[in-house]
Amino acid sequence: MDGFTLLETLLVMTLMAAATLLAAMMFTGGMEGMRLRSESKEIAAQLRYTRARAIATGQPQRFLVDPRAHRWEAAGDRHGDIDASLSVRFTGARQAQARAGEGAILFFPDGGSTGGRVTLVAGQAAWSADVAWLTGEVRLVRDAVAAR
Repeated sequence: MDGFTLLETLLVMTLMAAATLLAAMMFTGGMEGMRLRSESKEIAAQLRYTRARAIATGQPQRFLVDPRAHRWEAAGDRHGDIDASLSVRFTGARQAQARAGEGAILFFPDGGSTGGRVTLVAGQAAWSADVAWLTGEVRLVRDAVAAR
């Protein structure tokens, strides 16, 4: 009798699934890369929410990030923690800062903002949430990590 048994077929399928998972983790930076992208997407989403809230309410709204404490605060009492394994960098207008060492991006009712950038770094990979000062548009971009 020619052919494969059910056990042999299941074994091959399991090995193929494991190989696919390992290959996917190698190409995406593994768990650290997935954590980096997930946290970056969350920050970009909260920046967009804060901008939308400023437009909807007609009141300026502030997004705060504290790189040392790995925390962020958005409009509507939203707040969260950034994974401690990631490095956090902020670039923005000093005039928008509420406290020293804390970054802030102010969104205006017309959709504009003070602009800024929140960068998360893991190893040699980095993602930045860029906020345009004129339009307030939030873009998530992959960054190159400069050698230190």
